[in-house]
Amino acid sequence: MHARNLYYAIRPFIPRTLQIYARRAWCKIMRLQYHGVWPIDPRAGKLPRDWPGWPDGKQFGLILTHDVDTLGGLKRCRQLADLDLELGFRSSFNFVPERYPMDASVHGYLNDRGFEIGVHDLNHDGKLLSSRTIFADRAVKINGYLKQWNAVGFRAAAMHHNLEWFRMLNIEYDLSTFDTDPFEPQCDGVGTIFPFWVGTPGIDNGYWEIPYTLPQDFTTFVLMGERTIDLWKRKLAWVVDRGGLALVNAHPDYMAFQPNEQTIENYPVSLYRDFLQHVKATYAKRYWHGLPKDLVRHCRTSMRSVERKAGNL
Repeated sequence: MHARNLYYAIRPFIPRTLQIYARRAWCKIMRLQYHGVWPIDPRAGKLPRDWPGWPDGKQFGLILTHDVDTLGGLKRCRQLADLDLELGFRSSFNFVPERYPMDASVHGYLNDRGFEIGVHDLNHDGKLLSSRTIFADRAVKINGYLKQWNAVGFRAAAMHHNLEWFRMLNIEYDLSTFDTDPFEPQCDGVGTIFPFWVGTPGIDNGYWEIPYTLPQDFTTFVLMGERTIDLWKRKLAWVVDRGGLALVNAHPDYMAFQPNEQTIENYPVSLYRDFLQHVKATYAKRYWHGLPKDLVRHCRTSMRSVERKAGNL
């Protein structure tokens, strides 16, 4: 925790280009070291006890999420939403309330087209979980934005997580974890490709944790320099085979929609398009696709059914 706090204290003074090059070098070493548990950790494919299955008897679940980290990402939200819609998908967009000026027209554009809006941290400064006191103070503001945006989901910056502290938030679900990802600052994975309940069984004082299960786009295409979607395809096939959830986190901030947008820290949006087309072509009629809030409602209904049968309700 102390090392992480030190890093975020000095990061504003490190040139962005230098940060990227340093992280690329680090990723090369880590990729060799963790090849046995990334991008696939075999232990994460175990079917949870009492897992009810996907709606309509589908083989696996598919959820698309987009974290909007910067003002540049905010300006690309409409283009990304249009791409999702063009290929028959909808997604959640998670916004940082106090890092850049909010644009109500973007929220309206997404809401009108059936997308979901969530809260992504508060400041995106890496300090959210630096102490319980700081988190408790920020949780009050986060809850205010959740109510203001009529949002039910949250994701912390850089996938920092403390599932017990997150119970201070008025949320139905959290997206701040992953099955396996040694490249994140807080790299302890939850070891499952299925959602799970955080709270007391039989009581509504809790929320659903929904881990992302495909490698993040920034890690894959910016830090590792991949120029195909082979990593995504490989992990997706494994998730499908085990009937789990394929959850993607792709950032508009790092997508180049035009050739002149290409920089050291973004990648061609065609890679994301290729992935969506691959899903449609390879797994047609085999996946349940919805928004995070839809998955939570399915899980809640299923959990209540199990509890009712057990005589707990």
